[in-house]
Amino acid sequence: MKIYFAAILSLILIGSEVSAQEAPPLEVLQLNLKETLEYALENNPDSKNAKLEVMVAQTTVKEETAAGLPQLNGTVGLNYNPLVQVVFLPNEPPFGDPSNPSDVIPARFGVNYSSNAGVNLSQMIFDGSFFVGLRAAKTYKALTEFDKVKVENDVVENVKKAYFGVLVNAERIKLAQSNLSRIDSLLEETRALNEAGFTERIEVSRIQVQRNNTFSQLKRSLTAYDISKQLLKIQLGLPKNYDIVITETLAELNPEEELKALQTMEPGSRVEMDQLTTNMELTQLDLRYNTSQYMPTIDLVANYTRSGAGGSLNTVFNSSNWFSSSLIGISMNIPIFDGLSKSARIQRNRLQLQQLENQKFFLDQNIALEIYQARQNLANDLEVLAVQRESMDLAKEVYDISKIKYNEGVGSNLEVVEADAALIESEINYLGALYDGLISKVDLEKALGILKQGLDL
Repeated sequence: MKIYFAAILSLILIGSEVSAQEAPPLEVLQLNLKETLEYALENNPDSKNAKLEVMVAQTTVKEETAAGLPQLNGTVGLNYNPLVQVVFLPNEPPFGDPSNPSDVIPARFGVNYSSNAGVNLSQMIFDGSFFVGLRAAKTYKALTEFDKVKVENDVVENVKKAYFGVLVNAERIKLAQSNLSRIDSLLEETRALNEAGFTERIEVSRIQVQRNNTFSQLKRSLTAYDISKQLLKIQLGLPKNYDIVITETLAELNPEEELKALQTMEPGSRVEMDQLTTNMELTQLDLRYNTSQYMPTIDLVANYTRSGAGGSLNTVFNSSNWFSSSLIGISMNIPIFDGLSKSARIQRNRLQLQQLENQKFFLDQNIALEIYQARQNLANDLEVLAVQRESMDLAKEVYDISKIKYNEGVGSNLEVVEADAALIESEINYLGALYDGLISKVDLEKALGILKQGLDL
């Protein structure tokens, strides 16, 4: 039985090694923030769908344009009448049949086989709704382009936040590794002193607890880094067999001059307002379209037909049995009464315009509030960041002094552990404040309408 289980275990291990060897290596992309955003705008599924929607709108414009062009259709038909319809005629002189005792004479009008081929042409001469519909299709295309911009803004916002999350988690890993290395050195020194009889066992245990906490922090940072990178890959639309390496640091992405300029920058055009304005234009065009339905429409119609018939299938195609006919005319359709449906649609359009006006007023106020809040949040986050940076420097200074005092025998082990814990906490707080500042920076860029500024689009 032991041999059996050993064989099974060997097969599993061999299979795992083979699978690992057969797994294709990851393709690595080295990108900075600008390159990452440009890649996302090209490959994010939402961004690609927005571009396709613009192309769909272009086909709608072509479809509306086609309605004003000549419409040409051909018809071909072949009919077989197993029983030709009978028509009854009165059996009266001078065309009656005296030999027929009935007062009616049955007569078959028609043949067993008939065929026709023709061409029908129609051309719009006047339709008040045509040009309104064409204008509406072009306006709808403009709306899809604004929708595309809105989707791209959302993609840029999400990618920036995910990108910054990866950078911050990478910094957390570096700090956790540095802290772990520092606490390991202290633990090794304290163990040596304990073995030599210069310190108590409790001091070793105290540092071991701090070491375990630091190790747990490192593991959490590694997990957070992996999750944030996977989130970034999803936002980029990156295939599974690709990995990304960020070539920038947090310091390079936070020049103080840029942050100060951002605080005083004038707001630009917001795509949300463009979307709402275009929706208002579409509603106005719908109102004009429904109003134009009261006007008559005029069309030119023409057709040319060749018809033939025969008593048998062979004779139906004889040229002597085929005859031509044609028609040219003008058709006018005059709306008279539709149960007030057009009036109801017009009233609905006017109410929708009032709703959109209210939304525009509300949106304008919200944008102003959003800009104010984003500026205040960024200013507060920058102040907190400065305080946390100072606290981190002070905590490092306190730890260095405590370590020196401990090494010289005038300080306690407890002071060193507490100083180390305070230093780690200050580093975590600093990185948290740094991430909050980055997110506030993105939020302010969004509020000002400059999220995509500087990108090659």
